[in-house]
Amino acid sequence: MKIKVLIADDEKEFIETLAQRLEMRDLSVTAVYSGEGAIDMAGKIDFDVIILDVAMPEITGIDALQEIKKFKPLTPIIMLTGEATVQNAIQGMKLGAFDFLVKPADTELLVEKITQAHALKHAHDERIRQAEIDNILKTRGW
Repeated sequence: MKIKVLIADDEKEFIETLAQRLEMRDLSVTAVYSGEGAIDMAGKIDFDVIILDVAMPEITGIDALQEIKKFKPLTPIIMLTGEATVQNAIQGMKLGAFDFLVKPADTELLVEKITQAHALKHAHDERIRQAEIDNILKTRGW
């Protein structure tokens, strides 16, 4: 099953090229062009990994991170940043981002980060499922 990735960046050419590169590496990619679009899409689809550009107009990547974490706390979010906004990306890490990369990010490194983030989410999901099963078994006396 393909890893489902959401990418949000206001630079359309950049994001379309990146999406193509990721799809060539067998990832399922959805692209949106704003922080608001990322929040909206994350509420509709259960993505394995979300990638947010830090510097987007109106709703920044940091703002989108905070909003998405409210309703998808276990979904790993990777922040993309330009050189000038590395401090903002570090702030994102403090707010729960999985990692950050400086643009233009090396595609192979990004795929590696996506794979690591997906593995973490999968492990969290498995622990939650096992805890739910254990709870059901305890309440039924099995």
